[in-house]
Amino acid sequence: MRRRNLHATPMALTAAAVITALALGSAHQASAVADNVVGPHSGPAATSWTVQRGGPTAVVTLDPADGSLDFSVRRNGRTVLEPAPVGVVTGQADLTSRLHLLHRADRVVNEKYTTTVGKQLRRSVHMNESRFAFEGENGARLDLVVRAADDGVAYRYVLPGKAGVTIEHEASAFQPPASSPAWLSAYAAPHEQPYDRTTAASAADGEYGYPALFQVGDQNVVLAESDLDGRYSGSRLVHEQGTGRYELALADREVHSDGPLTTPWRTAVIGDLASVTESTLIDDLAPPSRIRDTSWIKPGKVAWSWLAGFSEAQRSLETQEKFVDYAAAHGWQYALVDDGWKTTDWMPQLMDYAKRRGVKILLWMPWTDLDTAAERDAQLDKVKKWGAAGLKIDFMDSDTRERFQWYDEILKATAERELVVNFHGSTIPNGIQRTWPHVMSMEAVHGAEQGDVRADNIATLPFTRNVVGSMDFTPMGFQFGRHSTSDAAELALSVIFESGLQNFAGSIEEYRARPELVRFLEQVPTVWDETKLLKGSAPGLSAGFARRSGARWFLGEMATGAARTHRVPLDFLSGGRWRVDVVRDGSDGLVRESRLLTRHDNLEVPGAENGGFAAIVCRAVPGRASCDEPVRHVPSGTLTVDPRQTTADPGTEVKLGGSFTIDEYGPVTEVTLSAKAPEGWSIEGQGATAAELATGQPLTADWRITVPEQPVPGWKDIPVTVTYRDPAAGATAPKLSLRRQARVFVSPPGIDYVSDLPFSAESNGWGPVERDTSNGESAKGDGGPLRIGDRTYDKGLGTHAPSEVTVDLGDTDTYDRFSADVGIDEETPDGGSVVFEVIGDGKVLGTSEVMGPNDAAHAFDIDVTDVRQLTLRVTDGGDGNDSDHADWADARLHIAAETARR
Repeated sequence: MRRRNLHATPMALTAAAVITALALGSAHQASAVADNVVGPHSGPAATSWTVQRGGPTAVVTLDPADGSLDFSVRRNGRTVLEPAPVGVVTGQADLTSRLHLLHRADRVVNEKYTTTVGKQLRRSVHMNESRFAFEGENGARLDLVVRAADDGVAYRYVLPGKAGVTIEHEASAFQPPASSPAWLSAYAAPHEQPYDRTTAASAADGEYGYPALFQVGDQNVVLAESDLDGRYSGSRLVHEQGTGRYELALADREVHSDGPLTTPWRTAVIGDLASVTESTLIDDLAPPSRIRDTSWIKPGKVAWSWLAGFSEAQRSLETQEKFVDYAAAHGWQYALVDDGWKTTDWMPQLMDYAKRRGVKILLWMPWTDLDTAAERDAQLDKVKKWGAAGLKIDFMDSDTRERFQWYDEILKATAERELVVNFHGSTIPNGIQRTWPHVMSMEAVHGAEQGDVRADNIATLPFTRNVVGSMDFTPMGFQFGRHSTSDAAELALSVIFESGLQNFAGSIEEYRARPELVRFLEQVPTVWDETKLLKGSAPGLSAGFARRSGARWFLGEMATGAARTHRVPLDFLSGGRWRVDVVRDGSDGLVRESRLLTRHDNLEVPGAENGGFAAIVCRAVPGRASCDEPVRHVPSGTLTVDPRQTTADPGTEVKLGGSFTIDEYGPVTEVTLSAKAPEGWSIEGQGATAAELATGQPLTADWRITVPEQPVPGWKDIPVTVTYRDPAAGATAPKLSLRRQARVFVSPPGIDYVSDLPFSAESNGWGPVERDTSNGESAKGDGGPLRIGDRTYDKGLGTHAPSEVTVDLGDTDTYDRFSADVGIDEETPDGGSVVFEVIGDGKVLGTSEVMGPNDAAHAFDIDVTDVRQLTLRVTDGGDGNDSDHADWADARLHIAAETARR
């Protein structure tokens, strides 16, 4: 192989390369090549080369003794990353030593692009790139590509050639100075471990995930990777205590490529805290968007019911409609239906309900529902036909190449169907949001779902995880566990944490208890034109950001520890007077204050323990009393029916009442409240109407419904419907409607259901015993359908071990048999073990084996001819009482033939 001339003048070549690059004038990228060795040394002995642009300087060094390479970084005269090895071992060659330089090619990278989400929507990229071509033994080739930007450096490997290549090991490593303070998260595939403070050398032996933060004097280094997809494997950092070195380990034992192989960028975001948190380097290194028309991609705020009720809330159309109503009433763009909806049949109805109110529906799915081409086509086509706007996809929990190939496939498939995506249980962002701009956010964080997240961890995330891309922390879940931050600090997270979809996790009741929080959340956007770190912020101690959307700035700051006064310089503003609307903690909840200030002032806000504040800043205009902008409020109301469900005998009458009340943003007009009886049943009562109904004013109606003499046994639904018009929408807009079902059960002749009888005694291991639904959480009526295996039952008892239900059977000749199907409810498919016992007058009449979540139903059919008191008992199966949701499905008492004849 021909060797290049090493005697050319390096500085002249570099200048010529830059001039040539600028002369090309491409809007996307200007580049020029200097095909030679350039660096601090001239002549054939050169063994160290630099790549630099304004900020950090990357240094590549070749050891002449053994031909090994290392990589280090300097900034402002300080070494921020000490020399650490680079190179790879393939199945064909060891490219970590015995290397010599063939040539170096330089170019300038200038790009402009626009994103759909992020800390800054319009981006300009300016980097210097050098490609070092090295040759190893037997002519094996390794190209090391290095880029330097104002906010960091990156390198990657390229293995040219047509033959297949197998990467067995990367020698890649980073080495911050040993004493550098470090904030590290122990590696696990979902990337949901908290961050702990340590130092580079004293961190325990083990694996750590990206991004990792190191503080080197007044400089900060965030390690991550970019441009990772199905061509390669994800990696993590491996550390041996006592050293500062962090080696890269791949998720796969080896990576095979059929052609030329290019690895992801090994990236270090470097600078002061402001430079690091405001950096877009991870996206800047990624490939351009693969979606030409992004007009359908809409970020926004999301009403998310999961933490307000967990899985059973998802199985209730009524619950989901309430969250749609809340989103519509407060100008939020989306409602997210999480786990549990797949066992229901009302999703198209919810989609139509939400569409009429201007709200889009997102649906949760596990990735295993989409892991084959056939499943993807079927599921995605179905939800798109329903009208879904996007998906929250969960539980990928892997950084292997195979899983990244799945990411490639699902991203292409969802983009083709114009479905936005939020990944949970996922890898971290690695430039994916530039390449696939319909990715609105990713979890990969120790977030609010974990419960009581430490305040210091919350104050660390803006300097670590959120640096590399959108982060779905799911704040505002005030009803879920004990909060380590004050209410104002929690509200500030809507600004501090960047996420294209902000999945707010609060219950409607908790929102309504905080009207100033509601008002601020109506105003705050989820995407930003500009981001500034507020002065005084420090990892683990405090985090404050000013983010601009249009002409308004939004401020959010939180701090750990004792109560303090927050002092924020406003020098990021331009001249003139500004109105600052502050929401802070007060003695009786959140309070709002408005001030007129200039860029020369400090904003001072009294704070609580682990507290903070949120604020909106706008130009001071005469006559304008706040920074609020108009929000479209769709009126929301509550429709109730009484009773929701009851039993009735043939030929009897059922009394039914309905009531409708506007909860927020009335009045509404042209209101009609009506009910409809099942076919063959009769109904008396005219319903009710109102020309106008104000907020808080009820509209009521009563009906009398008669059951036929010979009805078909089972449940019958009686729909109660209200229709009304939103006057702000105009006379041509369709009316809004709301429907609730009253349910009447007609028993088969000769059968009494245990759930219809009074209990003489009851006890339950969790929450109340539920009639005709499964055991839910702690509130009565919050259970879902009774389901054992793939069968759903209309009648029965929902219990939780340990549990006992006792009913008096009256005369000993009233009933002769008891029957039921028993098992663990399908809502807890991954846990629980129970034993069922049927007891008559203190004697065990029947018992099941230990039953697990995947066992088929056990059938009881027991003689109770002489029994006066029947007890249905559930005990733990031996593994503790967690998830012991035990169903007595279709629990019947059969009326004795002689009694029936009488």
